[in-house]
Amino acid sequence: MSLINIRDLTLAFGADPLLDGINFNIEPGEKIALLGRNGCGKSTLLKVISGVQPADDGAIEISQGIKIATLEQTLPDDTPDHVYDVVAEGLGEAGKLIAAFEACSHEAYSEAQMQRMGDLQSRIDQLNGWTIKPQIDATISRLNLPAEALFSSLSGGLRRRVLLARALVQEPDLLLLDEPTNHLDIEAIDWLEEFTKTYRGAVLLVTHDRSFMQAVATRFVEIERGRLISFPGNYSNFLRRRAELLAAEADADAKFDKRLGGEEVWIRQGIKARRTRNEGRVRALEQMRRERSERRQAVGKSKLNLSSGEKSGKLVIEAEGVNFRWPAAPAVDGVEPEQPKTILNNFDTTIMRGDRIGIIGPNGCGKSTLIQLLLKQIQPNSGEIRHGTKLLPLYFDQLRATLDDNKSIADNIAEGDSFVEVNGQRKHIIGYLQDFLFAPARARTPVKALSGGERARVLLAKLFTQPGNLLILDEPTNDLDIETLELLEELLAGYTGTLLLISHDRTFLNNLVSSTLVFESEGVKEYVGGYDDWLRQRRRPTITAPVAAKQSAANSKPAQAAPAKKTQKLAYKEQRELDQLPDQLAQLEHAIGQIHQQMSETEFFQQPADQIAKVQKQLENEEANLEQAFERWESLEQKLSEL
Repeated sequence: MSLINIRDLTLAFGADPLLDGINFNIEPGEKIALLGRNGCGKSTLLKVISGVQPADDGAIEISQGIKIATLEQTLPDDTPDHVYDVVAEGLGEAGKLIAAFEACSHEAYSEAQMQRMGDLQSRIDQLNGWTIKPQIDATISRLNLPAEALFSSLSGGLRRRVLLARALVQEPDLLLLDEPTNHLDIEAIDWLEEFTKTYRGAVLLVTHDRSFMQAVATRFVEIERGRLISFPGNYSNFLRRRAELLAAEADADAKFDKRLGGEEVWIRQGIKARRTRNEGRVRALEQMRRERSERRQAVGKSKLNLSSGEKSGKLVIEAEGVNFRWPAAPAVDGVEPEQPKTILNNFDTTIMRGDRIGIIGPNGCGKSTLIQLLLKQIQPNSGEIRHGTKLLPLYFDQLRATLDDNKSIADNIAEGDSFVEVNGQRKHIIGYLQDFLFAPARARTPVKALSGGERARVLLAKLFTQPGNLLILDEPTNDLDIETLELLEELLAGYTGTLLLISHDRTFLNNLVSSTLVFESEGVKEYVGGYDDWLRQRRRPTITAPVAAKQSAANSKPAQAAPAKKTQKLAYKEQRELDQLPDQLAQLEHAIGQIHQQMSETEFFQQPADQIAKVQKQLENEEANLEQAFERWESLEQKLSEL
């Protein structure tokens, strides 16, 4: 039985319906990716399903007793609550009481405090609320959240994880995720990806992260010109089927237009067309005219152009022995704050003209700080940063801080002028904005009224009016629809200047960068290639450690070798176990891959619930075995290196 069944749903905010008589159903356990251009109605459909937005017409049938939880696209305004309170809110009144009891228990002892704790305990008992406290604690622990931290003090990525925890704590039957990977670092995205794949409930997600949707989704649904089209299977199948559908539609429209043109010629022949026996043909022509006038054209593609301007010198930026840590914050009420961690420690790098460098690391590690240091916007504590000649940097800010919310789109880009200069050519601001899919009527819209994707397009439009030979992009993919994202990717692939790219979009990194700077526990390290290349290279030292140890032993001096013979070998069983572990790991990874492939088939979730649960349990066991094997491998290698 379907969890959600939508029939003939219509919703309009303007002349053209946003959702035009759509039919849609969600089955238990499905993982559905909802795709479409910015502003096509994806987030609106999620709001309709969750009951926040009423529809103009149509029916929404929701199975009795199912729980629906939503992770919204936009982060809320600063709240004075702690992380524990925000997560507990997901469980309604009982959750709020648990959070209040938890906070009260940490207050200084007093009679008033004991009285309040007693009142809260009584109300929680009435709601049988103590059973949900383990859910809150487990969810906070699973997402590695600082329970006592203020929500307002967290970074954007951590705030999104807290909101995700608030949704997950309900253990919903249907989870609605609106751009869940925005502001998450790669480690968090990997965790969310694995969680979503193995989540027993159904998931409906809106995302621009191609790697994420490829790994998670078992069905793709696209909103195009108010219609909703479903494509079962993987992302490659969706792209192929969609291209076939659009080609067939274009062919049908061309034939229709040709027939309409012929009928228009006929009607102009005068009296012959107005004979009584031809009245049916006239009525058919009028119907064809109505159909043609009601046809909604597909939204065009952005037309992006970027000039690299004058070439910079061969050397762009050189950093030598750079150390940096933010100064300690002052004490508050006599309490010393946590000391800031070191961002860079003896960091060296050389960036040459034409380099394309990706910057990878967890949220809060210092990626944006590294950019500020390289641009000399802030000074290192020690070390030296040198710039080459003729450097023209352009900076795409992830916070969109260079936009004035109170100004219109046109004024933000042209700064009050009617023309902009792009690649040495003057263009009228209205025509230039149409290249970025802004209709003439939208040009005077204040930026504060725009969606996240529209704000990103405005910033790109503003950025591309300026020539630059050093392009710094800080999370440029957030909020962009997939077609604009792919067009930006194509544009950057042909960019002849130097590119520094901070991104958590793994596909974007793989397709654009030739090397990566990665924030790791030992410091910032440089790797050749993109994201996947970094994954392969970072594992290599672990795999080759036994070989390196043997080579070290073989090259040691004879005087040292004699006494070391007794301690330089593992026990026979341990050495044999270590030799067999690579094959064991490969077998486990292969088994997990086969289970993921099985779960990605469209027929998988049509099986009985016990069969689905059995496969999911098998996946959990295999992943646990893989984790144990990795831990054992690391333990044996550590022991060998110590010997």
